[in-house]
Amino acid sequence: MTEPPKRLERSDMDAAAIVHRTSFAERLPWLAGLHTPEEDRAYFRSAVFDECEVWGTFDEPALTGFIAFRAGWIDQLYVLPAYQGRGIGSSLLEVAQARHSELSLWTFQRNAIARRFYERQGFVAAELTDGVRNEEREPDIRYVWRRP
Repeated sequence: MTEPPKRLERSDMDAAAIVHRTSFAERLPWLAGLHTPEEDRAYFRSAVFDECEVWGTFDEPALTGFIAFRAGWIDQLYVLPAYQGRGIGSSLLEVAQARHSELSLWTFQRNAIARRFYERQGFVAAELTDGVRNEEREPDIRYVWRRP
């Protein structure tokens, strides 16, 4: 049984990087392998945990999903594929929504599962790009959510 979200600590960085890599590879296989596992861990050490509030869910002892957010932005939201569809993503999103009245995020246009999830959560498409400005060179979409 997955536990309610709790704030992650630096000791959870490697587990978060693994959840990110596993979820990314499963849902976006055409982009898998862009970074090495060590590059992922370095990014989580130098950016994600320094710049964001990071919360996660556990099926003890394993991290099953996490969200990284800062003022006005969700930078990361990943749930292990085996745990998707159980409300984990929604419970993580609620943590950020409780702390901010407006949130934006980017997802790839081809990620239909993520797009449906965000739209069900009240996010509205605000901008489409051709991907020329992102590292993956993949067309993306910016979503915005505002507290009613």
